[in-house]
Amino acid sequence: MKPLDPRLLRQARAARGYVVLTAVLGLVTAGLVVAQALLIASVLAPAIQGSLTLPDVATPLSWLAAVVVVRAGVAWAQERFALKAATRTVAELREQVVSHAVALGPRWLATGRGPAVATLATRGLDDLEPYMVRYLPQLLLAATVTPATLAVVLGLDWISALIIAVTIPLVPLFMILVGQLTAGTSERRLKVMQRLGSQVLDLLAGLPTLRAFGREHGPEKRVRALGDANRRATMGTLRVAFLSGMVLELLTTLSVALVAVGIGLRLVYGEVGLEPALAVLVLAPEVYLPLRQVGMHFHASTDGIAAANQAFEVLDEPLPPVGTTPAPALSGARITFDGVSVRAGDRDVLAPASLTTTFGARPAATGADDVSGTRPTSSGTVVALTGPSGSGKTTTALVLLGLLAPEAGRVLVTPRDGEPVDLADVDPTTWWPQVAWVPQRPTLTPGTVRDVVLDGREVPDADLAAAARLSGLGAVLDVLPEGWATPIGQGGVGLSVGQRQRVALTAALLGDPARVPLVVLDEPTAHLDARGEQAVLDAVRTWRDQGRTVVVVAHRTSLVELADQVVPVSSSALPPSVLDGAPGGDPVAPTPSASSSGAVA
Repeated sequence: MKPLDPRLLRQARAARGYVVLTAVLGLVTAGLVVAQALLIASVLAPAIQGSLTLPDVATPLSWLAAVVVVRAGVAWAQERFALKAATRTVAELREQVVSHAVALGPRWLATGRGPAVATLATRGLDDLEPYMVRYLPQLLLAATVTPATLAVVLGLDWISALIIAVTIPLVPLFMILVGQLTAGTSERRLKVMQRLGSQVLDLLAGLPTLRAFGREHGPEKRVRALGDANRRATMGTLRVAFLSGMVLELLTTLSVALVAVGIGLRLVYGEVGLEPALAVLVLAPEVYLPLRQVGMHFHASTDGIAAANQAFEVLDEPLPPVGTTPAPALSGARITFDGVSVRAGDRDVLAPASLTTTFGARPAATGADDVSGTRPTSSGTVVALTGPSGSGKTTTALVLLGLLAPEAGRVLVTPRDGEPVDLADVDPTTWWPQVAWVPQRPTLTPGTVRDVVLDGREVPDADLAAAARLSGLGAVLDVLPEGWATPIGQGGVGLSVGQRQRVALTAALLGDPARVPLVVLDEPTAHLDARGEQAVLDAVRTWRDQGRTVVVVAHRTSLVELADQVVPVSSSALPPSVLDGAPGGDPVAPTPSASSSGAVA
């Protein structure tokens, strides 16, 4: 990241206003510094020579006091607005990074960048505050105060100005040399911190499984090793910072000493007046002060600069195209996969490969096909996606949700009495509200169980209780300490995976069939016992009886036997034409935020 990276100004509006304000305050500070030095010289010179009494210098002293007060006020305003601007800038960058990462889709996040983005958006960008509060103001002061004071020194004593002009370039030279070393250590520290964050997140996510197998006491060694590496990287950065600070302090101190020695010798021989000599002596440290502060605060901001660079790398990732056509009504629609193939991550495999199938609402069944005898005129259907692990069943579901674009083929949505529409051209914000999505591990929003299930909807208590009985949530509520009022943490913390799945099933059962006609389930019985499996089967039957289309990734035979249509999903080797450089698996739309009901919103 450059000293003042234009990308920061482009990405954060708060930073733009802050830079303008800081530049104005820098010019004011430059004027105040010069005025303060001249006033001090005008007071001290006559006092030393004994030519004026205290009443004679009362007016300059009053002006000097006023300048000092105003300079303190400017410094206070700079600090105050810097803190506000830093908070807003970090918040804007955090929001943009998270939104952009989500927009890049699950395939991009699944490459291992998800935990790194999580660390970057939380602790990483917080390190940008020292850059905004300390480093950037001093950088702008160096661009205003230093030239202004040097120009005044030139007008007072050209020899002192020459000494300063010769020694000033040494300060940024040493800053660059030491800064390069520090930047490298800061980048390494951030990477270690991201690895530590990823390890902790993985450990917390898998802790229930580890505890189930009695392995919860093993991973702490790895976490401790990463923590030690983070500590060593941090201490290495601090050592370099202290070393560079000492170098800059020594360099500027010697430079000011050269100016002072020259002024003193020429005062002895009467080659310079006392008042300009005093003004130069007061101004000389002010010339170097912004540069010293830049060097000192640069090391405190390198962690934030490294985080900002990574944030810009995420933001520079090109977004996939997003459709703009309004989604057709899914009620009564048919969905066709026409030769759909998707590359399986970085593997040279297509999973699924050339998937072709059609499913959706069908005319009301009669006779043996009419299971309930009460099907609506457009009856629901259950579609089971089957195949071995790695064949692309979950990927097929993601394609149906509009989260992944196929390498080949297309998905067509044919509404009732309408023309087919390519799903790639559909605006996802109009598609997701019509789809209920229950993944293997539902992510729930914080709140009570009741709030999470209802998700702001008004539902009669009788309907809520009926849905809970059908999904098996009623049995879960019996063992929860506060029943419906039991609090749930972020992501469903406080509930097991099976309990979260029953909460998501209950919420999906409460959805309006006319508004949410498509239900997608990813291995809904994977974490459930026999009783939980029966609850899922009952829920699927209910959705079908409501006239919905239920697409379920199925492994267990009970779900396959319940299905009206079984779609085998298979994989195949990647064709040579794709291996030669064709991109694959790019998502076509931002990842939808799953509500507590599992409905894509």
